[in-house]
Amino acid sequence: MTVFDDLAAEQERLESILGGLDETQWTSQSGAAGWTVADVVLHLAQSEESVAVTASGGDLRTGLGAGRGGTVDERVAELVRAERGAAPDVVLTRWQRARRAALDALRAADPDRPLPWVAVPVKPATLATTRLAEHWAHGLDISGPLHIEFGDTERLRHVAWLAHRTLPYSMALAGQQPARIWCELAAPDGVSVWHFGTPDAESAIAGAAGEFCRVAVHRLAPADSGLTVSGPQGAAALRLLRTYAE
Repeated sequence: MTVFDDLAAEQERLESILGGLDETQWTSQSGAAGWTVADVVLHLAQSEESVAVTASGGDLRTGLGAGRGGTVDERVAELVRAERGAAPDVVLTRWQRARRAALDALRAADPDRPLPWVAVPVKPATLATTRLAEHWAHGLDISGPLHIEFGDTERLRHVAWLAHRTLPYSMALAGQQPARIWCELAAPDGVSVWHFGTPDAESAIAGAAGEFCRVAVHRLAPADSGLTVSGPQGAAALRLLRTYAE
């Protein structure tokens, strides 16, 4: 299985959930502050449209790549405000079309050529990984308030890898000296253990992969995660975990 296959699987799980929602659920508040479920899906549609553009060699100065003012989060929120209000079936169809176009374009792109993206150029597989992380995080936003089962899967390995890979960037962004961090994470199957980094690193994070990933997508506070840290930079690394650039 490639990351593209796992991205497709994560999107298909979300699609199955969305297809069973009624209008009241679509207009209910999600776990993303200020956004309804429909707003979340609209954001995903807008994002996937931008992925399709960049992966196809198009100009990213529209959609998520438009404008230079404000933070990425502020620009994303403005895009949602500008286009919210469509009927749920319209929003769902738009996302379905966009996510399939984006996935096809990512699969077809030159795997060694970085693609322009919101903050820095990334290779197609890495961009697919960020999209998997975002769909999973927003799946939490949708399923949690609606009390829909959304169990952890082996696909979280991609999210954990991305969070660990982004640590040097996130630490530098916060004015911290980047450090080597060893991560030892219990996989969702209850048997496997995932390792990231080198075991001789001075600092480490250990615990459940699902909790690690929730901290990384900012859906769980580090103090509530049950994760343990050690070494001079372990606590800072856990606090600064993320899966995206800005």
